Amino acid sequence: MAGRLASLGLLLPYLRPYRGRVALAGLALVAAAGLTLGLGQGLRHLVDEGFSAGSGAALDRTALVLFGLVAALASATCGRFFLMSWLGERVAADLRRRVFEHLLTLSPAYYERARTGDILSRLTADIALLQSLTGSAISQGIRNILTGGGAFAMLLVTSPKLAGIIAVVVPLVVLPMIGFGRRERRLSRTAQERVADLGHTAEEVLNGLRAVQAFTHEPVDRARYARQVEESVGAALRRIGTRALLILVVILLGFGAVTFALWVGGQDVIAGRMTGGELSAFVLYAVILATSGASLSEVWGEVQRAAGAAERLLEVLAERPGVTAPAAPLLLPPARGRIAFEEVVFRYPTRPDRAALDGFSLAVEPGETVALVGPSGAGKTTVLQLLLRFYDPQSGRIRLDGADIARLDPAALRGRLGLVPQDPVIFSTTARENIRFGRPDASDAEIEAAMRAAAAEFLEALPEGLETHLGTRGVTLSGGQRQRVAIARAILRDPSVLLLDEATSALDAESERAVQQALERLARGRTTLVVAHRLATVRQADRIVVLEGGRIVASGTHDALVREGGLYGRLAALQFGEAG
Repeated sequence: MAGRLASLGLLLPYLRPYRGRVALAGLALVAAAGLTLGLGQGLRHLVDEGFSAGSGAALDRTALVLFGLVAALASATCGRFFLMSWLGERVAADLRRRVFEHLLTLSPAYYERARTGDILSRLTADIALLQSLTGSAISQGIRNILTGGGAFAMLLVTSPKLAGIIAVVVPLVVLPMIGFGRRERRLSRTAQERVADLGHTAEEVLNGLRAVQAFTHEPVDRARYARQVEESVGAALRRIGTRALLILVVILLGFGAVTFALWVGGQDVIAGRMTGGELSAFVLYAVILATSGASLSEVWGEVQRAAGAAERLLEVLAERPGVTAPAAPLLLPPARGRIAFEEVVFRYPTRPDRAALDGFSLAVEPGETVALVGPSGAGKTTVLQLLLRFYDPQSGRIRLDGADIARLDPAALRGRLGLVPQDPVIFSTTARENIRFGRPDASDAEIEAAMRAAAAEFLEALPEGLETHLGTRGVTLSGGQRQRVAIARAILRDPSVLLLDEATSALDAESERAVQQALERLARGRTTLVVAHRLATVRQADRIVVLEGGRIVASGTHDALVREGGLYGRLAALQFGEAG
């Protein structure tokens, strides 16, 4: 069992900085448990010295003492609740930040096999379970153990015979808790995975809502989501059923034993072997013991669920980035923009049987514009991804300004590069902040200059100008407008190397012309790598490199390659009707 709960050790590093508050909460908890047990003795004195003695003064005195105990118990419980709830919120926030920071370090290879919905479920629902454990369940569990143990000790002091009756039942309560707890932990993890499935499906469908509606796919997606909802409910109900049975067993046995002990105690009171106050105290302690047992069964379920959540979070935190900074990274040489690929061989982790680049060698001089063309799957985009060091090649070397990029800090390397992708990411914030993404410390004047250089003045005509929110994924903008925001972002970054990945392939003729002009202004004086399917966008490149099957099969200017024929000649004939 210890091995199964070891995953909860995940919480210890996050509790350690708040050890002072943990200690205060512990003191409040012990005080509350002690005062709860003190109520039994207060009740005994109230009955024996107040009621039975028939003394008004004694009744007043014992009632006042009992009220003092109640007030102290309320204060201690209030302090425990506040401190533990504060710890739950704080630990959850720290853990959530830690997991998110770790997710940002993971390479694209991880996200090729991980589902976004599942990751979000771990970041939200699983951490919420641990928050509940830290802020509530742990203190409730310890409180119930203390009050339950103390109540049993007081039962022994009050009446060993009746305590023996209760003691017989304790193992009958503990054993089901262990058995049912194991089953609940398995069912809890399954239920959490089904909730993650729901998150993944909802995210996928909502992100692709236009395609869903265009293809009238709503009935299929409704049915799929409804099926997953029922699977999620089914998994949750199986877990709930297990916990309900556990509660049934614990309450039935616990309070059944109390009832029987009360009957036996009543016989002793009638026979004069026990006072009414002692029986009242015994009943209170027995109820405390039974209630503690029933509460522990619920807490045990919370612990099992939290253990499953901790396991899922540990799986994420155990993932190691595929690309890391060296222990002693090289300093980047002065920015010139020279790029060199030297006999690079690379296979994607999810496709290890096929080389995306095979013996790839290419040198790009500072200020040169080189276009990469070829059929789909030829390795064009892979070149950019390796230069950005999203992946490391299996063999060969890549250099920027003479430095092996594997020996550089990836953040420093990427600081020299500017990317304009085919489908730029637009964040759900203002136009200004979307451009500022290229350089977070940029001033408003620099952002506006970048906007004008990217021919993105249309942003000023939006309802609130640059303060206009652009919606999720920039849904309020056209394709050409999104591209110009991405270009403004790259201009603001002022990179020495510009990477253009199919930056105009999805645009209409008018938008393409505007974007192409902005790109030409951006490329001036910079080393530029252009990935393109449409050859019209790269005819003026200094050099065109033709890739096929991860290898360079031809290189030269547009006219020279057309005359040479080969793969480029065939592509040119298809697109322009030209032939060498």
